[in-house]
Amino acid sequence: MSRLTITLSETRYRALKEASAQRDKTIGQLIDESLDFYGIKSREDARDLVRRARARSTLTDPQAMAAAQEQVRAVRRKP
Repeated sequence: MSRLTITLSETRYRALKEASAQRDKTIGQLIDESLDFYGIKSREDARDLVRRARARSTLTDPQAMAAAQEQVRAVRRKP
């Protein structure tokens, strides 16, 4: 497992410490869960996810592209 040093404001650090204590988790576990929640993955994990999704999909390539473009437009419209 790799180590990382980050700089946080004192207020943010205290809040993170409190949250980890309340949830009975380490700060590292909270950060790791947050990265999962936001979809931060290695390239290989992302490729594997796409491969599995394609294998299960019943959409044609043009249908899949249209659906993806609509999702991008929807996200860009959000304030």
